[in-house]
Amino acid sequence: MTTTVGQILAQKGNKAMAVLPNSSVLDALQIMAEHDIGAVLVIEGERLVGIFTERDYARKVVLKGLVSRDVKIRELMTPNPRTVTPSCTVDEVMQTMTENRFRHLPVVEDGKIAGIVTIGDMVKCIVSQQQATIDQLSSYIAGDLAT
Repeated sequence: MTTTVGQILAQKGNKAMAVLPNSSVLDALQIMAEHDIGAVLVIEGERLVGIFTERDYARKVVLKGLVSRDVKIRELMTPNPRTVTPSCTVDEVMQTMTENRFRHLPVVEDGKIAGIVTIGDMVKCIVSQQQATIDQLSSYIAGDLAT
């Protein structure tokens, strides 16, 4: 069985933290620290307009000597981020993440934010699938499976 993003969100929840484009970088960092997350979505109304990640902070604020309190998210966010839908499979998401070096992908359905998935979510799902296969094969070898 192929696991979908929708199934992952059903298990982990669809809560995605967001900030406004005029929020300061410091505001975004505080939300990220409070929720122990590596990215926040950037929204205007209900519309996704960008994403801001720890990587953005490290490369666009720290390395450039900017002050987090003074810089607005709109200046540093990744605009119009790549998204996935709840019907996308884990394999499709992993391919997108690997090819593009993404760690976070917003999930959008019918123009509305449905959540966010991370590389950690994908790895956890794949490990779980592999363990289920190992358990099934072990049972088969031991003769425990009903035919």
